[in-house]
Amino acid sequence: MTDALQNHIELCLTEVLSKRVVVKSTTAIGGGCINHSMKLECNVGTFFLKWNNYGPTNLFLREAESLQALRAVSTHLIIPKVVAATKITKDLAGFIVMQLLEVNAANSEKKDEQLGIGLAQLHDNTNQSFGFSNDNYCGETIQNNKWCDNWIEFFGRQRIWHLVQLIEKKRGMPVKDQKLYAKFIDKLPYLIPTNPTASLTHGDLWSGNYLHTANGPALIDPACSYADREFDLALMKMFGGFSDTVWSAYQFSSPLSGKWQERLEVYQLYHYLNHYLIFGGHYGQMALAIVGKYE
Repeated sequence: MTDALQNHIELCLTEVLSKRVVVKSTTAIGGGCINHSMKLECNVGTFFLKWNNYGPTNLFLREAESLQALRAVSTHLIIPKVVAATKITKDLAGFIVMQLLEVNAANSEKKDEQLGIGLAQLHDNTNQSFGFSNDNYCGETIQNNKWCDNWIEFFGRQRIWHLVQLIEKKRGMPVKDQKLYAKFIDKLPYLIPTNPTASLTHGDLWSGNYLHTANGPALIDPACSYADREFDLALMKMFGGFSDTVWSAYQFSSPLSGKWQERLEVYQLYHYLNHYLIFGGHYGQMALAIVGKYE
């Protein structure tokens, strides 16, 4: 962290907290593949810092909005409190400062149960339309969150086709592959519910984005939207890392329909495409393999 960034953080925290803040020490924290993260020891307390010189200018502002949306609903889950968030500019890194969560895996089975119940409670918060208050980011990928009353339209056009267009622009995509995705979108009314409940979703719910803390399970790094709750569940299954206890507690709290697992791969397509957009590699072929099953 540069002196300029440290000074910027101190000034922002001083303004937000209405008391002079001085950073005493920093400790690097591993984890993310996009942003830098640190533990900040300050004269007024200890915080978690995430920052970057590059990326979408409002990346951390949109993350702060998602965290605030999760904190606004009552669940068994712990959501870190945002202290401050700034834009990335040409001259200064942007950052988000929030409550530091101390990881503690003790009694993890009980915490897994609380996690499953908490996720069901999260999804119980609903809206009339699909979308979110602003476009935000899954990783560093912009999400089109314009409000939409039609789930098929939202998922097909604002999620899948939106990514196809971003991939074509960044990496190129053969016309024949674009046609395959267009045909797949046309088939969505036969593959997923046409009128599911618009539930508040985390949006990037893989195992790296939950923590067991001393006070219970916590969620981090959200990319919130109101969507079919199965969209969250699809990513949970995609990379694993959620115990049988989590799933049992979720099902007990909010039972899923009998064919929900058959639909997960359809929703996983979004994340394979997003991983291909960000990282390249084999994710593109994995996405095409899903689409190919429904030709």
